[in-house]
Amino acid sequence: MNIPLLHPDTLEKVKKMVDIYDVISDYVVLKKRGKDYVGLCPFHDEKTPSFSVSVHKQLYYCFGCSEGGNAIKFLMEIKKQSFSDVVFDLAKHYQVPIKTLEPQQRKELQRQLSLREQLYEILALTTSFYQHALHQPQGKTALSYLERERQLDEKTIQQFKIGYAPEGWETLYDYLIKQKRYPIVLVEEAGLIAVRKSENGYYDRFRNRLIIPITDLQGRVIGFGSRTLGGEQPKYLNSPETTLFKKSNTLFALYQAKNTIRSLNKVVVVEGYFDVITLHAVGITNTVAALGTTLSKTQLKQLFKYTDSKQVILNFDSDPAGKKATQRTIADIESLIYSGQVQLRVLNFGNAKDADELLKSNPNSVETFRKLIDNAPLWLDWQIQQLLVDKNLKKAEHFEQVAQEMVKLLNRIENNNKQTYYIRYCAEILSLKNTLSLPFYIRNLQKQIKKPNLSFTIKNHLSSGIKKYSYAEDTSLQQAEALLLRIYCHCPQYRQKILNLLEEKDITFSVSEYLFLWKIILDNKEYINDEPNSLISFLQDKVLQISDSTTQFNHIFYLSQNHQENIHRSLLQIHCALIFMEKTKLEKYSKCSYKKYKNIDIDIDSKAKQYYLNEYYISLIKIKQLESSLSFSDIEIYGQH
Repeated sequence: MNIPLLHPDTLEKVKKMVDIYDVISDYVVLKKRGKDYVGLCPFHDEKTPSFSVSVHKQLYYCFGCSEGGNAIKFLMEIKKQSFSDVVFDLAKHYQVPIKTLEPQQRKELQRQLSLREQLYEILALTTSFYQHALHQPQGKTALSYLERERQLDEKTIQQFKIGYAPEGWETLYDYLIKQKRYPIVLVEEAGLIAVRKSENGYYDRFRNRLIIPITDLQGRVIGFGSRTLGGEQPKYLNSPETTLFKKSNTLFALYQAKNTIRSLNKVVVVEGYFDVITLHAVGITNTVAALGTTLSKTQLKQLFKYTDSKQVILNFDSDPAGKKATQRTIADIESLIYSGQVQLRVLNFGNAKDADELLKSNPNSVETFRKLIDNAPLWLDWQIQQLLVDKNLKKAEHFEQVAQEMVKLLNRIENNNKQTYYIRYCAEILSLKNTLSLPFYIRNLQKQIKKPNLSFTIKNHLSSGIKKYSYAEDTSLQQAEALLLRIYCHCPQYRQKILNLLEEKDITFSVSEYLFLWKIILDNKEYINDEPNSLISFLQDKVLQISDSTTQFNHIFYLSQNHQENIHRSLLQIHCALIFMEKTKLEKYSKCSYKKYKNIDIDIDSKAKQYYLNEYYISLIKIKQLESSLSFSDIEIYGQH
């Protein structure tokens, strides 16, 4: 649902009514320490309190895991709710009227909220209907399948609210519409009935099928998965996408698994409903399923909320289709895994097709499965082993094909140490573990690895020696822009100066996430006063409305000890940051000018060619001048994230 942006007045009223101590003390035992309160962080395991709550600032921050925010952010993290859901709940609790930016939007919001509540009600009632049918004579075959084929006990069947959809074409239709008097349009919107193609009327979407409810993070049913009990196709059928149910945004059994995932700090992602259910039944409860043939970035980021280690074990089926699904998942999330943002591992079974089959294969299968999880290879090891399937490296064409694919994988690894390790690993494979020829294969692979294009470096004399900044990686630019935003947020006395200098030099933020934050500041000046905490709290709320997370800005909103000690050097640091930003702008301009110069034919437009050449050289001179202004030793960018 697209919820309209709440009016700032509503947010402010809710925030004024809510006391952060009252909110957090319901979940954390807090003890007074000076002006603040401390306790054990609820977001990671710790024995010594590093979780701090400031009543004066109405903010919390953990120095152990870097989680921080206001009362709204805390409830979002603890209850795993969206920003809007938390604000609506608080507004309802404190009887604050909900006001949106436009009257028309307010009416639409109320309509949407009413629609959602009715859909939740219909789906909950339907779940009970299916559960009841499972234990009736008509559900005998379905119940027998669960108990004999799947070996599930009644406790597990009840835990996952598994049910049975009767054979009739209009059984559920009659129950919900004729008996319970729900409007047809709502039952259709819930994905439970479909329009007949050949004639007027509707029919039940699920018929003679096992029904597996799909829940959200609060345990509310939002859709259904189903399995046929006959020979009908498709074998598995999900609810269509609705207001509540988006397949690519949902993970089956995350509601049941989230606490164990957080406790064990890792998650296993399997392919099917019954793989998950069977694993939970035997006590392996950090398991979820992707509702499709791949794991999406959105689903992956949901899992990140529950595992600090970001350790995800893919356990799709071991057949060709399952391996292709694993490859597709790796391709879909490669930007996250190659940069090291997720510790992805891949678990395939040798003889068993899936987890359900393995667990039924021998008495010790549960312990076997746990060991396989613990020893699952990293995704890159799995990828390399897949290159060797059905290949004979003693054959020239096979050797060439494998070597080329290895080079492609190696070139994508961003971490230098990891790349070095895998160069040797691949060389050992290609050399057939011949130690005498191993150095040759290592050198050969190294020659084919692309070197980073370091356009230039800047020498900045720090107390620890000379520090190099690579603009190819945007490291110094990120640090400079983060520094400028940090000063703007925490030092109100310098805000106008920063605004004036940016306008005077005609420069702005280039790093996308910082530009996003800066635009929020510029677009909402009328709602921001001169207090640092007021601005930070306002920015957090705005970011949370859009992304449900402010983690990427923690290094802006919260000052480390190093930042606190050096914030008094703000004028010098503003100067330094602006030089880096201006230098980046000039570098882009010089590259553009040189490209234009190279592409113009001198016989066609000699004046334009000369103009762009002059612009190129003028830019280089200005860049050198800016570099020289950074040569003094007491300028330091505190840009640690």
